[in-house]
Amino acid sequence: MLVRRIARPLLASSFVYGGISTLRNPQSRVPGAAKIVGQLAEQADKQLPVEVSKDVEQWVKVDAGIKVGAGATFALGVFPRLSALALAASIVPTTLAGHRFWEDTDPEKKFSNQAHFLKNAGLLGGLLIAAVDTEGKPSAGWRVRNVSERTIDKAEKKFEKASRKAEKAQKKAARGRTGRTIRKQAKAAKKAAGL
Repeated sequence: MLVRRIARPLLASSFVYGGISTLRNPQSRVPGAAKIVGQLAEQADKQLPVEVSKDVEQWVKVDAGIKVGAGATFALGVFPRLSALALAASIVPTTLAGHRFWEDTDPEKKFSNQAHFLKNAGLLGGLLIAAVDTEGKPSAGWRVRNVSERTIDKAEKKFEKASRKAEKAQKKAARGRTGRTIRKQAKAAKKAAGL
């Protein structure tokens, strides 16, 4: 659809631009990201069996790389749902790290950060919609249910057909035995009668 071809690059452009900008100068993002990286690393160390890096600049670069890569694939329509999810996952810590308007005391800075926070919340909403957009095609869940229902129907039909064949075979066998039994009895009766 034409709308998707236009909307995806528009939505992805700020991620790609921001990611490239951050990769060129990661130091400008390190102070804001330090708090979030510290909290995430602390939680990860408690829950994961491996130690998570606490190098803030490294995490800033990883986040920027995700934004560039997922933004480019999203814009091109390559794995758009997965790309949208990756971008959505990366925008949350970025927003919490860079736009903490509730901590600002300067009214101008607070207004600016609040505007950026709300802009990112709107981008997140758009990404979530894009992440569930099946482009008019049935979802994976529907496809699985449909295939399983068809498979079950086929199996039931084959079972019914086999049951009918077995029933016919039993009837035929029963008639055959009865017919043979009657013939044997008639033959025995003829013999006994001397015919």
